[in-house]
Amino acid sequence: MAALDEIIERIRAAGASGTLLCIRGGGSKDFYGGAPTGELLDMRGHSGISSYEPSELVVTVRAGTPLAELEAVLAQQGQCLAFEPPRFGGGATGTVGGMVAAGLAGPSRASVGSVRDFVLGASLVNGRGELLTFGGQVMKNVAGYDVSRVLAGSLGVLGVIAELSLKVLPVAPAEATLAFECSQADALRLLNEWGGQPLPLNASCWMAQGGQGWLYLRLRGAQAAVEAACRHLGGERADADESAASWTAVRDQAIPFFAELGSSGQDLWRVSVPQTAPVLSIAGAQAPLVEWHGGQRWYALPPGQADSVRAAARAAGGHATLFRRAAAGEGAKAGSVETFDRLSPALHKIHAALKREFDPHGIFNRGRLYADL
Repeated sequence: MAALDEIIERIRAAGASGTLLCIRGGGSKDFYGGAPTGELLDMRGHSGISSYEPSELVVTVRAGTPLAELEAVLAQQGQCLAFEPPRFGGGATGTVGGMVAAGLAGPSRASVGSVRDFVLGASLVNGRGELLTFGGQVMKNVAGYDVSRVLAGSLGVLGVIAELSLKVLPVAPAEATLAFECSQADALRLLNEWGGQPLPLNASCWMAQGGQGWLYLRLRGAQAAVEAACRHLGGERADADESAASWTAVRDQAIPFFAELGSSGQDLWRVSVPQTAPVLSIAGAQAPLVEWHGGQRWYALPPGQADSVRAAARAAGGHATLFRRAAAGEGAKAGSVETFDRLSPALHKIHAALKREFDPHGIFNRGRLYADL
């Protein structure tokens, strides 16, 4: 606990002097959100698995623990983080605290749930330097206002995550990937039809390749259920090893659609809409990459398209996030376009009140989530 004691003392001193702090784990998601100001508060020294009960499907881990280290331990017991947290830039640096603070999930999110659905409890150091504990190690411990889950996606603006209790799940006994050649509109129609059937759907991805549209569907579950679904759905069954590598590349944004952004000078937008939303009309946009059974759509667009993409998202009942800016870097973050959609006055009031309660001196990750929070 020496590392945590040092962190707490640092926070107390920063609160007393009004020094801003930039909370950072492995730095794998530095590109995401606004550019925070302040002195670096490195969390990697506070690492390690506190407890792990495979039979109870729960693990408690310190925030600075490398994500790869945690997943290796889980894999030894045939278990996993079912929401498939993505890695960026090779994937060796991300931490568990950063995983929850960013709140990002991979291809299976639409079927198994989001990051916050797997957070059972958390310890947080607030802006007063107080170590607070919320939730527990089982779902029934959660009562009242669920602060531990509010931390998922908060990007460190409320405080320093010290420790997390996470729900884990067994690795599915069977898996198969099917490929279908179809347009984006047909893919959305098929996904909506299949979503109403008792099928072991786990992940989907539609993309344009070589002038053709392809829908990839991953099935996971009991062996009998997966085989029955393959016979029912048809399509072309992909090689197991190749498809596993491909889904990992989609999760980590390592496929060409994402990898080519750096040299194309385009922004990467994440559009979140209802799964039933039709094909979106965005001026100048090429074919998107569609995940989460239609609920998440990625667009590569030239800078300056914020108004059009956000208008299209709102019209479909969703919102748009400027996920990665063109030529990502500190200089590129200086633009006037905010990462996330503006909050309504009512929601902004709630966000501001939470920020004041947990971080009364306003020292944590200033500007990372919103410019004024």
